[in-house]
Amino acid sequence: MKHARPRVVIVGGGFGGLYAARRLKKVDADVTLLDRGTSHVFQPLLYQCATGLLSEGEITSPLRHLLRRNKNTHVFLGEATTVDADARILTATRADGSTFDLPYDYLVVAAGMQQSYHGHDEYARWAPGMKTVDDALAIRRKLINAFEMAESLPTAEERRPWLTFAVTGGGPTGVEIAGQIRELATNALDKEFRSIDPAEARVLLIDGGDRVLESFNPKLSGHAQKTLDKVGVETHLGVHVTDVCETSIQTTSKTDKTDVEVYEARTVLWTAGVEAVPFVGALAQALGVEQVGGGRITTEPDLSVPGHPEVFVVGDIMSLNKLAGVAEVAMQGGRHAGAQIAESIAAGYRVSTPFKYRDLGTAAYIARRNALVQAGPLKMWGFAGWVSWGVIHIAFLAGFRNRTGTVINWAATLASGTRRERAITFGDPETARTPYGIGAETG
Repeated sequence: MKHARPRVVIVGGGFGGLYAARRLKKVDADVTLLDRGTSHVFQPLLYQCATGLLSEGEITSPLRHLLRRNKNTHVFLGEATTVDADARILTATRADGSTFDLPYDYLVVAAGMQQSYHGHDEYARWAPGMKTVDDALAIRRKLINAFEMAESLPTAEERRPWLTFAVTGGGPTGVEIAGQIRELATNALDKEFRSIDPAEARVLLIDGGDRVLESFNPKLSGHAQKTLDKVGVETHLGVHVTDVCETSIQTTSKTDKTDVEVYEARTVLWTAGVEAVPFVGALAQALGVEQVGGGRITTEPDLSVPGHPEVFVVGDIMSLNKLAGVAEVAMQGGRHAGAQIAESIAAGYRVSTPFKYRDLGTAAYIARRNALVQAGPLKMWGFAGWVSWGVIHIAFLAGFRNRTGTVINWAATLASGTRRERAITFGDPETARTPYGIGAETG
């Protein structure tokens, strides 16, 4: 028995899913947005949450609040697990482990990516990634704890590993968090400790490429390198990470396998690569399509899956024309998928329009008053780039309250040099009640 109105299911409340849902606001359809969390996360600023500059509340917005005016939209908390492509039913799991079905006429998948450890998932125990709010809070705990540990240790030799921070990956996230750790040490913490000088913190940025920020123009990459050198970030290029443990990280040269370095470091952060979340594999299998680099799914020019015009894949998990996995691609892709569904429902037949990406540029924060912006022939760096970077990020933050709070927080930090978001959490009440050293890692 045919349903009275078309049913649209959107998987993922990130940029792609949110913009698809917004585009469907006035469509005569039943729209369901499914996400494993309750909030839209502004991932480009996760590193600022991790380093105490912003709170998690300033980079997240409740999905129900953002879509409160979408009268045709339901928001469900759950994790997509399987798809029956013939029956057009998506199955999701609730937080308590129970499952429920979501029938669909159109499916938009914007499930996003997770951190990739390139076949070495054991590294995750000691080297958290930077994809979720939980990651950011775990990193904040590691960073603050490292300085606190060093303060109470009696000798410089014992303190040194705690004051050494290794960041893997020379892309925007790695460069940004490496610069922020140095800024945290030299500005926010410099007068607050008595036994240590936080400015002595050693920050290692490790990457297998020939330069940092390889997705940027070489000239801009060069400016970034000079700024990193100036603020005291040690850059180690042309090497791969070949081991990570509780107390150290090991690197091996790409060109000389006998050239191995071991750095004592109690804090290792991983930003070197991403891969599709598990559900994308289940989706590919159900639809009979192959996954390409990083687990992405190749789409038709209109962002639909080959052989399945009712299924759209957008955002980081989409493979089309070598488009990068950045926020603006996800926003425009989500909006485009939503528009095609809206037009198809209004016309009564499937409307197909090729996706045309409008490159509005990319940006990366390097250090205080220094950022890069690249948009076509336009290239900015230094103070001008920093101002432009700030404007871009404020414009894309979801919600007036988040934009206002972030601007105020940035201004207060610039004026005072302090960072108020330095409270650490223990993960759960049971862990918080456990005495130090008993069943808990100090890292």
